[in-house]
Amino acid sequence: MRKALTWLCRFLYLYLYLYFHFVYSAAMRKVFIADAHLKCETDENYRNLLDFLSELPGNTDTLFILGDLFEFWIGYPEVRFTHYLPVLEQLRRLRETGVEIIYFEGNHDFHMGPFFEDTLKARIFGGPAIFDLDGKKVYLCHGDQINRADYGYRLLRSLLHNRMTRAIIPLVPPAAASYIAERMAQGSKKNHQVRRIKWDFAAIIREFAVARFKEGNDAVVIGHFHLPLFEQIENGKKRTILSLGDWITHYSYGEWRNGEFSLKQYKP
Repeated sequence: MRKALTWLCRFLYLYLYLYFHFVYSAAMRKVFIADAHLKCETDENYRNLLDFLSELPGNTDTLFILGDLFEFWIGYPEVRFTHYLPVLEQLRRLRETGVEIIYFEGNHDFHMGPFFEDTLKARIFGGPAIFDLDGKKVYLCHGDQINRADYGYRLLRSLLHNRMTRAIIPLVPPAAASYIAERMAQGSKKNHQVRRIKWDFAAIIREFAVARFKEGNDAVVIGHFHLPLFEQIENGKKRTILSLGDWITHYSYGEWRNGEFSLKQYKP
């Protein structure tokens, strides 16, 4: 009898382990967001993003942030931008539940600093990176370096992202940084509208993606353009183009589940 009970207990343990392991694995996903340009916690997009992030524990194992989560962020040794405390706290809670955070710096957030590096233990990328997702090579980047003809921005980016800028961050008063941020935000919004008229964003994205496919990548995921776009190319092998849109008007995000990408829209 004792031996039979022992074997029964072992069987039940193995059954429960396998059941919960596979159910959990099937339910988990990876989520990709970009371009929320958060400003004030009373803004609608800020509140909606907080709600969205609060729903991730239990169904998401990795959160990829592909830049410009904030209207402006530079990584001081201590958090100086108090209007971002609600979203930072939500990210901290996410990390405590086991959700990994992977951050790609954009053109509004760079040199992320100790909170992201030490508190969140986030993996931070200053440029493009290739990830292996279930055997698929996925090329990820913010997207601000894609348009090679945008010479003015490329010069600005080189100034903002260099080591000298990182070194002087602690010397810049937060009030001065906030003033610079406001000026940059006004200019960025105006320039984005001009660029949208001047260039065909969808064509630029497709051309860039095709070049990455020729390098052996299976998917390209980008932000920056505020353009929700999901396309799959069948040419002997399925390739995926995913442009994430934004969290200002579209509330769009990417999802990786069961070996496939999809483009979703959050509806509060």
